Amino acid sequence: MARITRAALVQASLCERVDAPLEKIRDAMNEKHLGLIAEAAGKGARVVCLQELFNGPYFCAEQETRWYKFAERVPDGPTISLMRNAAKKHGVILVVPIYEVEMPGVYFNTAAVIDEHGEYLGKYRKHHIPHCKPGFWEKFYFTPGNLGYPVFDTSAGKIGVYICYDRHFPEGARELGLNGAEIVFNPSATVAGLSEYLWELEQPAHAVANQYYIGAINRVGTEAPWNIGEFYGKSYFCDPMGKIVAQGSRDKDEVVVADLDLDLIEEVRATWQFFRDRRPESYERIAGF
Repeated sequence: MARITRAALVQASLCERVDAPLEKIRDAMNEKHLGLIAEAAGKGARVVCLQELFNGPYFCAEQETRWYKFAERVPDGPTISLMRNAAKKHGVILVVPIYEVEMPGVYFNTAAVIDEHGEYLGKYRKHHIPHCKPGFWEKFYFTPGNLGYPVFDTSAGKIGVYICYDRHFPEGARELGLNGAEIVFNPSATVAGLSEYLWELEQPAHAVANQYYIGAINRVGTEAPWNIGEFYGKSYFCDPMGKIVAQGSRDKDEVVVADLDLDLIEEVRATWQFFRDRRPESYERIAGF
């Protein structure tokens, strides 16, 4: 019997002013995404991934300590508790990227993974932290991830997470493959003119090199007053052969759904033996510090 997983990506625009009280922003975005999760579940999705820092703006467009207060504990904070209830209500696995506080002064860009019973399975912390123009001042907010590249064994397949800027680094993508990932989600916030030409290039290449599915998510719209550029959406799934099998629009809130045939992974690996033929003992400079 074929192993088919129906998966969904949620791309969404900001629905509250960035100068509003932080709690008001969080509540509005959480409520908006609860509706989009319900829509995904109504379309039969078994696993749903939200966008990077889903419950607020992409606040890394400025450097202000105000946003430190936006961080929450994982899994004990209010947003993950809310999403655990949503996962259980709809019977879906959720990948929930939020701003995490571990202790005062130590913050991470994190994605929690919750199963369809509302159980917290674990988290991934973004490893590669950019600090570049225009307005991607992430080192001001995030500590580099320290939990490795976990893969979560779920009823919908083995799930890994790689967050936004991570996608520019093939090493972690390979780690996820070696750890057994069948579906890797990359929740992102990226704008036109910066890396859009790479958006449909790098991640299909990772999918081919590591022979798994990738779900790439990007938010939509602009976020005044920063206006660092247009978040151009175009969220998509690509298969282990690098083919884009479903893609969202450029400029609207959307739930992108695709049926992922996990048996295709074994079929592709039987043809292209990349894991058999790799030569890690010869990659001395990659492993160097």
